[in-house]
Amino acid sequence: MRLITLTRTVGHSNPTFAINYTKTQVQNVLIPTRNVASKSRASALRRAIRKSRIISEESAATTSKKYGLLALAGSSAMGLGALCYYGLGLSNQIGAVDKLAIWPDYVRDRIKTTYGHLIVGLGVTAVSAASLFRTKLAYRFMTANPLLAMGGSLVAMIGTSYICHSIPYQEGLLNSKHLAWLVHAGTLGFVISPLMFMGGPLLMRAAAITGGVVGGLSMIAICAPSEKFLSWGGPLGLALGGVCMASIGSAFIPATGMLGAGLYSISLYGGLIVFGGLLLYDTQKLVKKAETHSIYHPVKYDPINESISVYMDIINIFVRIATILAGGGSRRR
Repeated sequence: MRLITLTRTVGHSNPTFAINYTKTQVQNVLIPTRNVASKSRASALRRAIRKSRIISEESAATTSKKYGLLALAGSSAMGLGALCYYGLGLSNQIGAVDKLAIWPDYVRDRIKTTYGHLIVGLGVTAVSAASLFRTKLAYRFMTANPLLAMGGSLVAMIGTSYICHSIPYQEGLLNSKHLAWLVHAGTLGFVISPLMFMGGPLLMRAAAITGGVVGGLSMIAICAPSEKFLSWGGPLGLALGGVCMASIGSAFIPATGMLGAGLYSISLYGGLIVFGGLLLYDTQKLVKKAETHSIYHPVKYDPINESISVYMDIINIFVRIATILAGGGSRRR
């Protein structure tokens, strides 16, 4: 094998001596230096790509959150303006609040009974969510297969709601209708029980804000002309379908890109606006049904069925407000 001779002189008095290295040994000395430089450049490139990806994710989340908050602020301003306009009696049409004095007793009883069932249903849902959280079922539910959990939740909610609606209403303290209704409320408590991981103080704040939102929207509904929001059924149905599709899409598309972040914002902020509109619609529909349902009709007025639509609106509003308070509006997956 050919030798490479390196000559080194030590001082002036010492003789020159030669150190012989093979070419292979010299390469072994030089190659690690080149490898270290290559690794450093590759590491720097990976860090730059990772930083660029993080910046892109933050930009997408920030942009979608900004537009969501703008839409929410605009809707809130419109709601506040409507409350002032109708609450101060500036409209030349009468609303439900103007009819209170002329309502028959049975209309008042119907509305009172409906809202009584609404309050009890919300209480049952809260108690069942807290109880199931303490039994660790919420943790198992969250760690289960996402598709299985989502599909099971939808089937359970739709199934119990259908059974409850299909049973005729009978007056009495407790019957099959009431049992089906309590099962439905308890099922919703199980579905939202993972929210308990956010902590009690945050959920109490979310409940207080939800109460204010629901109270304000209910006041708008009863102060506005009786059929002002009843014409919103079709557009609200289409908007609700869009929110549902966005919710399903955000479950499969990560919110790290513009598409995923946009779908998540539509589901969160858009859903809050849509369910606020549905609360206006369902409140006026409830009052209209209580006023116009004949006492001689073979099918009795059903306060449980009428309360479920408003109940679902309130639950969805609460879930979204709690998510926003928990910082979900800027979530990255």
